[in-house]
Amino acid sequence: MKYVSTRGSAPELEFEDVMLAGLARDGGLYVPSVWPSFTAEKIAAMAGKSYSEIAYQVMAPFVGDSIEAQEFKALIDQAYGSFAHKAVAPLVQADANLWILELFHGPTLAFKDFAMQILGLLMDRALKKRGERATILGATSGDTGGAAIEAFRGRERIDIFILHPHGRVSDVQRRQMTTAREDNVFNIALEGTFDDCQGVVKGLFNDHAFRDGYHVTGVNSINWARIMAQIVYYFTSAVALGAPERSVSFSVPTGNFGDAFAGFVAKKMGLPIEQLVVATNVNDILVRVLETGVYKPDGVLATHSPSMDIQVSSNFERLMFEMTGRDATRIEALMNELATSGSFTLSENELAPMRTLFQGERVDEEATVARIKMQYELCQYVIDPHSAIALEAGARSARGGASMIALATAHPAKFPDVVSGSIGHDVVQPTRLQAQLHEEERVERLPCGGGAVSAYIASKTRAGGS
Repeated sequence: MKYVSTRGSAPELEFEDVMLAGLARDGGLYVPSVWPSFTAEKIAAMAGKSYSEIAYQVMAPFVGDSIEAQEFKALIDQAYGSFAHKAVAPLVQADANLWILELFHGPTLAFKDFAMQILGLLMDRALKKRGERATILGATSGDTGGAAIEAFRGRERIDIFILHPHGRVSDVQRRQMTTAREDNVFNIALEGTFDDCQGVVKGLFNDHAFRDGYHVTGVNSINWARIMAQIVYYFTSAVALGAPERSVSFSVPTGNFGDAFAGFVAKKMGLPIEQLVVATNVNDILVRVLETGVYKPDGVLATHSPSMDIQVSSNFERLMFEMTGRDATRIEALMNELATSGSFTLSENELAPMRTLFQGERVDEEATVARIKMQYELCQYVIDPHSAIALEAGARSARGGASMIALATAHPAKFPDVVSGSIGHDVVQPTRLQAQLHEEERVERLPCGGGAVSAYIASKTRAGGS
């Protein structure tokens, strides 16, 4: 399998090189040169198989011959063997035709674990094989950082630096990052928003001297391997509800658009997805662009759902690449326009195919709290704010006879204040979380800007430096 950049100037790479590169050298994002496709018979044959078995079937075409089959299967088994639920990603019925896909049974209680656990193993394998070290650089609006640190902590060939916006993640999310004691883990609290953190990360990736000198790679959803792993649970949940004979729809709580794009890929591969609901909070740039065609980031508002407090959705570039017929020249022009003028406008021809599959739905703070409360009153089921947004948006948007699957992306214990206030009592904390809430924190607070961050990384990483 070869991979190409959305901006057309970076070299084509194989899977392993794409995984270690993260962002393409021309500033674009890598996607497969062709999309694998499954027949209805192959999808139907997934029924009754384990999560790991389906994960291998879905991911193997993207990996190609980079990894021998039995070794890849063993890594998948190892990655998902630490999940607390036997089904890995179980479904719970919320209403007659509304389902909840629980994606919070991994080690850090968030959907990011699905990609990070396998990514950590794949990167470690690749670096050992090559005799190399790497510096992982990432930004988080909440859950990515904890999942990445959990996956890479203590790994001999990797130092990991995670930026989070100071004061804009929940206490639990912060502690899942800052209580890691391993010497290869570095937390940076940046004065600014997640978009500021993401901007610093992209800037350092585009500084090729810095990137090459310190062997910098990324684990945000700009890394294709993240998207690849998230495609799997679209297949497992759809098959459990009768696919391919029955179509399904998904409501996806969305910030950086990686999870929603994974759903798009699943459809490209043959999964009968009728509708993908892009569920946002009041930071609703994706709803606005689907409605108007104008992509114009505004100021980021702090909300009950901090992982979605994003105005620059990086993975939307991958979707635009597909909607423009893979016109890399057009994508580069749009992204340059965004950088120079602060916005761009999509044509009706580009918007039309997006609107066929995607529907944007904005859920404000009041509606988020109301959905948490209603779901608890209906069936004593406790959800976090991000999952509440997915449920509310899914309930509003359901059409036709397709079952609507709302992605529950985080455990409610990660957001105890808003959840407890909504349901009237404390949230039960999983055992794996309790100890972290009392351990000493390690974090470096830095001003917003690439200079301070690059200097800090250069002083700490064991990779490169030449």
